[in-house]
Amino acid sequence: MGRQHGAKTRVLSVAVFWYGRALCHSLKAKPVIGGGKTQVAQRLTGGETKKPPNRRKASGAKRKTTSAKRKSSCTKLTCAQIEEMFARFRAADPEPETELNYHDTYTLLVAVVLSAQATDISVNRATPALFAVARTPETMIALGEAGVSERIKTIGLYRNKAKNVIALSKKLIAHHDGKVPETREDLETLPGVGRKTANVVLNVGFGQPTIAVDTHIFRVSNRTGLAPGKTPLKVEETLERVIPDEYKLHAHHWLILHGRYVCKARKPECWRCTVADICVFKPKTIS
Repeated sequence: MGRQHGAKTRVLSVAVFWYGRALCHSLKAKPVIGGGKTQVAQRLTGGETKKPPNRRKASGAKRKTTSAKRKSSCTKLTCAQIEEMFARFRAADPEPETELNYHDTYTLLVAVVLSAQATDISVNRATPALFAVARTPETMIALGEAGVSERIKTIGLYRNKAKNVIALSKKLIAHHDGKVPETREDLETLPGVGRKTANVVLNVGFGQPTIAVDTHIFRVSNRTGLAPGKTPLKVEETLERVIPDEYKLHAHHWLILHGRYVCKARKPECWRCTVADICVFKPKTIS
């Protein structure tokens, strides 16, 4: 009984195979035998197999398109939009300046150190009395920490700032011949001087195209889409990368003044903003 059943199964398998072969022949297609199944390898019409789309070429074209978009898009803004933004800033204020009052690079350094976590207005109210008696590292040291504190006590954190002013003055005499250094690395070794303060001194005092990211620039860069970033350093690095060279010298002041007087923290004044049509912030304020 088992032998008869096996024989019938073999006969049936052979019959199915030849039936499939005959069917393929009638359709002008070659049988492809693989994995135990017969497949029709060619299309019913024309007798030729249509080549599948070249995925490599398609993906390559897609990569080229994506690459082109990346080149035209510097951040959330295109490179053309960023260029236009700074062209408008320059047209409105060709030579922006710091709002801190100072006499030379040393008094600038002191003023910037005092402005940490304080407004320029509060610093400008205090420094006239200070600079009237001390404009050099030597005279500042002679005034002493108590004398400095007395003259800047209207500024927040004045005690710690007075200590830093005296300490940095001593270090300038000891290591820099009483002069303010012209490199970020040297400036950051001074007490009370961080990257932001160093960048301000380099930009304002020595005309270097550095960008100091304070609270205003950080807000404007993120809000407008110019240079999104979670940290001041990340924003600074992006600004350095995307701002055209011809605008870098004044970029710091344009952005800080824009943030201080137009793109305000609580309510940006979009209705009088010169770059409102470029900015990605929504919804725009109308009054």
